Amino acid sequence: MRISEASRVSGVSARSLRYYEDEGLIVPGRCGNGYRDYCGSTIDRVRVIRSLLESGLPVRLIKDVLPHLTAEPDPDAGVVCVGFMQEVQRYRDRLAARIASLSDQQAALDAYLREARRADR
Repeated sequence: MRISEASRVSGVSARSLRYYEDEGLIVPGRCGNGYRDYCGSTIDRVRVIRSLLESGLPVRLIKDVLPHLTAEPDPDAGVVCVGFMQEVQRYRDRLAARIASLSDQQAALDAYLREARRADR
């Protein structure tokens, strides 16, 4: 299927499909005229990519694990999964630290606003 249909079927914009291709996350086939040709397995992969991105994972992590998320047995999958899970945990920990910092900033702003409102009365 062409990019417009692949976009409709996958729920991902044509621009995102091109980006995934540029990043090496997908490799669509090509028709004789050079147009991209997306098969069902590529659409399935796009859905996995979208799901991982919506989980907040960066493309670099997705790129590392994506080759191992196949139906075929992978002898290195255990090693990759452990390394991937450790990387995801580190990413999550950094995210939690950023959230805590933002929460502290929000609390400080709330306190400032309370004091400023009291002073206005």
